[in-house]
Order: sequence, then C-alpha cells, then structure tokens
Amino acid sequence: MIVGWDELPSLAGKTVMVDGSFDPLHDGHIAYFRAAFQIGLPVLCNLSSDRVTELKHPVLLPQAQRSEVLDVIRYITYVHPSQNSTRDVLEQLRPSVYAKGDDWRERGGVPLEEQQTCERFGIRIVYLNTVLNSSTRLIEGLRRL
Repeated sequence: MIVGWDELPSLAGKTVMVDGSFDPLHDGHIAYFRAAFQIGLPVLCNLSSDRVTELKHPVLLPQAQRSEVLDVIRYITYVHPSQNSTRDVLEQLRPSVYAKGDDWRERGGVPLEEQQTCERFGIRIVYLNTVLNSSTRLIEGLRRL
C-alpha cells in the first residue's frame, strides 16, 4: 500500500522502516527487505525522491514507478514515496525499528541527526547483514562498458 505523509502518524510504533532509492532494485535489496520483514512487524519502505537519487547517479526509474514496483514485493507492507529527509520521516512515522544494512555500521552508523531522532522517540536502530550488492556499483559497471 502506498502511503502519504499525512498517513505516517497512524503507523507510529507499528512498523519497521527501511529506506533508500532502490534504483536499480537488486538482490541485496530483496535480502534487506526479507530480513526487515523477519523482525516481525509490517515493513514500511521510505523511498527516496528522484532529487536525492540524482545525488548518487542518474535516475533510472522515476520515484512513482519505483513506488509501484516496491509495492508488489511481499516483504513490504507500505511504501512511502518521500519528499522529506529521513530524519523528518522518522519523526513523522516514529517506527518501532529503523533497519539499515551493515554497511552503515561500518561507516560509523546512521547519520547523527537520524541517531538523535531515534533516541528521542525510542526508535531502535537495527543493522542487517544483507549487503550483497550495490546500485552505485552496478551503474558504475555499466558506465565502463
């Protein structure tokens, strides 16, 4: 189910939030969604805007189309096509769990403003060992062809 900004507070404390651009979607993303699903709460996918995705690489699939693709993945209950920062979404949604890939732990954890928001609202940060691939690496490989 695709949900808007105003619907997020009704899901407070009831979800595991995952987030990213998912452009292109790959096997590592599916492993990430599956692991988040196994936590035992509905999974909300906070989907980055095209503007945020463009900071990493050219958009391959616009956000509206990515939302539709993600909405049919069985491990994801809700998709939120975001136009806001992750910190703002954490504050509006207040999920029970914020799940990130282990690669974030290796970078010192999620950004400080997100950590502080999670601490303030009692959101547990969980790092999942599901990093199998990288959209950025896939795109870089295509550029070298």
